[in-house]
Amino acid sequence: MPSETTVRVAIELSFSSWLVAARLPGAEKSRLHRIEGGDTTALLALIAELRSRASTKLGRAVDVACCFEAGRDGVWLHRLLTAHGIAAYVLEPTSILVNRRARRAKTDRLDAEGMLRVLSAWLAGDRQVCSMVRVATPEEEDAKRPHREREHLVQDKLRIENRIEALLFTQGIRGRPSLRSWGRDMVELRTGDGRALPSLLRTELDRLRRRLVLVLELIRELEAERAAAIAAAADDAMVQKIILLQRVRGIGPNFAAVLVREVLYRSFANRRQLASYVGITPMPYQSGGMDRDRSISRAGNPRARTTLIQLAWLWLRYQPGSTLATWFRERVGTLQGRTRRIAIVAMARKLLIALWRYVETGGDPKRRRDQGAGRGHSIGRQNCRGGITAGGDTGSATVFVLGGLIPPRFRWVASHRGSTSCMRHYGAGPCCPDRM
Repeated sequence: MPSETTVRVAIELSFSSWLVAARLPGAEKSRLHRIEGGDTTALLALIAELRSRASTKLGRAVDVACCFEAGRDGVWLHRLLTAHGIAAYVLEPTSILVNRRARRAKTDRLDAEGMLRVLSAWLAGDRQVCSMVRVATPEEEDAKRPHREREHLVQDKLRIENRIEALLFTQGIRGRPSLRSWGRDMVELRTGDGRALPSLLRTELDRLRRRLVLVLELIRELEAERAAAIAAAADDAMVQKIILLQRVRGIGPNFAAVLVREVLYRSFANRRQLASYVGITPMPYQSGGMDRDRSISRAGNPRARTTLIQLAWLWLRYQPGSTLATWFRERVGTLQGRTRRIAIVAMARKLLIALWRYVETGGDPKRRRDQGAGRGHSIGRQNCRGGITAGGDTGSATVFVLGGLIPPRFRWVASHRGSTSCMRHYGAGPCCPDRM
């Protein structure tokens, strides 16, 4: 878009009001307009007025480019502007360079004018000035709702369980009664000094139990709906990726849904773009004679990054004979602590790339994908043990083994926050009915 025929608009969004900064073609200064927050009619009328004014001044049709920061308002405004023929851009706020003084001025006017300068530089061809958000389609965005809702339900479940255990611990009782025999267990419970539970405490615990049962029912309902939706849309490309991932031992419905709906629904040119999107790439640090890699960027999708770290730990348990698990053991050995945590992040990156190449070939080990899955790497051959073999310059090695989910037996694992929770809630297997 040439700046001589483009009206540039930046919107500073807030709950009460929107501040619109606009710069007409050929003008050096920007003009500020304040409208009521959420008043799209006034916004479209203002943009139409600016377009008309610029067209009259230049005697020709002009374009309009509008930008705003990604935040609480989501991306619905981007879709609205695009539907009205306006080029809309969503800026990633953390990618915009700012003054690094200890104290810098911060006002809506300065933010709007700063976005206007960033938009002008971007339209002029400077792609390093900031990062633009790739706006998902309404269907892609809506497909993320089930696993995100489930994540919040699982958090509510853990919160209620921890509350029950904490209340009982104050009375000297260690452990939580089973929901199957709650009434009998509550009658038999005795405090540390031999007393029965106080009546008001027992009433509170009963209410917490009802809340817990409701949350568990909602989780089961959501999982049933998700399974039915996958069965009904078996021909959909994303659903096929989910089904392919579920064939890999150790990956359950939740892990598969998170990986596909959060990451693998997008197209990536190479493995570096893939790892960067998730935020598990190391950050280089080079100054003078110093040249090293720092910790990971953590600038990508946090939900996908957390899921991958959890999956990497589970991979060591359910794919012990895979190349990745062998690579991890050879480099870590018996070391514990920080070294092990650093290595698991590196393994998570390798695992993500392997799974990406696997789903991009449609699960066909004989198919080669040069573009998008990395040049010079074949997604290999089906070996005699049912594993997927990944070929490369250094030969071939088994990356992972197919074979369905783990047997339906009860296991507990430590989550990334250090608390224990059922493996079903992280997508690796069914839950123990005694804990429901």
